[in-house]
Amino acid sequence: MKFIQTLKNIWKIEDLRKRLTITFMFILIYRFGCQVVLPGIDPNHLQELAKFTNKSGLMQLLDMFSGGAFAQASVFALGIMPYITASIVIQLMGMVMPSFQKMQREGESGRMKLNQYTRYLTVAILLVQGFAYLLNLSHQVGITFSGLRLALLTLVLSAGGMFIMWLGEKITDKGIGNGISLIIFVGIIARFPIAFWSEFTGRLTSSQGGLVMFLVEIIVLFAVTAGAVMLTQGTRKVPVQYAKRIVGNKQYGGARQYIPLKVNAANVMPIIFAQALMFIPLTIAGFSSEGSGFAATFADINGFWYNVVYFLLIVAFTYFYTAITVRPTQMAEEMKKNSGFIPGIKPGKKTAEYLDSIMSRITLPGSIFLGIVAIMPAFARLMGVNQNFAQFFGGTSLLISVGVVLDTLQQIETHLRMHHYDGLMKSGKIKGRAS
Repeated sequence: MKFIQTLKNIWKIEDLRKRLTITFMFILIYRFGCQVVLPGIDPNHLQELAKFTNKSGLMQLLDMFSGGAFAQASVFALGIMPYITASIVIQLMGMVMPSFQKMQREGESGRMKLNQYTRYLTVAILLVQGFAYLLNLSHQVGITFSGLRLALLTLVLSAGGMFIMWLGEKITDKGIGNGISLIIFVGIIARFPIAFWSEFTGRLTSSQGGLVMFLVEIIVLFAVTAGAVMLTQGTRKVPVQYAKRIVGNKQYGGARQYIPLKVNAANVMPIIFAQALMFIPLTIAGFSSEGSGFAATFADINGFWYNVVYFLLIVAFTYFYTAITVRPTQMAEEMKKNSGFIPGIKPGKKTAEYLDSIMSRITLPGSIFLGIVAIMPAFARLMGVNQNFAQFFGGTSLLISVGVVLDTLQQIETHLRMHHYDGLMKSGKIKGRAS
């Protein structure tokens, strides 16, 4: 009854109802486009591409982020990854280049300039990746492209990628919010029913555990998901006291607030960076005919050394990305400008050192837990779980799904609270909402 009443409350709020409807319609458009094959390509000839995608770790990752459009040679085959790549590059440039740092401090006008540069860079990446995708398609499927046809299909793929970016921005503006992340989530979760059914039928016909083993897998999946939620929501609250100011007859400040330092401030970026490095030996092994050696050792994604190095890279990249995104010195300067201070800590340099020491302490357990979540699919595959279903036991797919679901629930709960309705849960709360 509580759930039904919550749905009624959501439907009563006109603005929230419109946003959810618009989001749903845009998602339908995206999923429809994922099924539209590139012009002039016979879908019956794409079985070899699907087999190659399932074997290659990099191709499988790209296919996952595109919601299966990559293996289907769809007009949306490049997915949203080029835009994400461009956003990461612009973000990193903002940390090392003074001109980009200046734009970041200019407020709304600077943000608009950075968004424009991100779009330009996205177009360039789309053109390069579209051309490379068609060359790979020609090699795997055996289709010969003329120069004009190659150029036209590259433009079609680039236009598809830009259209996905536009859909994401419209979902952010007119829909429930976080359109880019929501599109990635839809692409990931679209594969879940098929993977779930394949694992279920496989266990029924298997003599190793049968239905009991399948129930154990579901329990483990639930536990890993709960752990990912804890990792995503975990914060260390640092108290900040603001000095009282008397302006005329009014008093300002004097309140105590908190700085929420996240345990996993880097989110999924360390996994993406580590995967990018680990794909190098996979690529080398793909061009090598030898079955031994350094490249072959790290080409086995279920191997011991592959997962050990993968785990250590994630820990290292977590510290690296946290160091360049969380800036204690800047936080200390902002607090000092606003007459804020941490009780018992001197403003300025001492505050920056205190914040830096806290981040170093909470990042260690966060990075270790993130590494464990990342290598969980390998343990699942070793236990006999289907490869497609094992992807949901950890890694980028699980963390992105958890993050998007929590953020969407926060948006809905905020709208409910604003209209004086109860939240989504009778007890407890979703951290990170408007408060």
